[in-house]
Amino acid sequence: MNYWLFKSEPDEYSLDDLKREPGHTGRWDGIRNYQARNFLRDAVQEGDGVLFYHSACKVPAIVGTASVARGAYPDPAQFDPESKYFDPKATAEQPRWYCVDIRWQSAFAQPVPLKDIKQNPALEEMVLVKQGRLSIQPVTAREWQLIEQLGETG
Repeated sequence: MNYWLFKSEPDEYSLDDLKREPGHTGRWDGIRNYQARNFLRDAVQEGDGVLFYHSACKVPAIVGTASVARGAYPDPAQFDPESKYFDPKATAEQPRWYCVDIRWQSAFAQPVPLKDIKQNPALEEMVLVKQGRLSIQPVTAREWQLIEQLGETG
């Protein structure tokens, strides 16, 4: 089992939005960064853990957890000319973009703000700290455990 951090702007798609989905499961789509796409396509697998991160908001923070309910499959938005994620170079035979389905697991009792993560010496090697703009990023098992503890205890 691997662990990941997925970023979303809460006004676009929040942890609460995921929880409201049928079966608490939603498609994680619209990824248009090649490094993030490669993680989704090549490494993210069903059953993996996901830290749900709210970005581009007043207090960016990890707010809860999810799990990968379905591994990578071609993002249907790339084929839809009406979608903002349409890609005219993508074909069914050679898709360029991928998505996964994730399932809500928990909301933290206390969000774990980015500022606290950056100030925690045990988390200084997190990809979130080193390569903050990446929307899909790996998390170590130890980082996962620490973040879960911080989220439960505040």
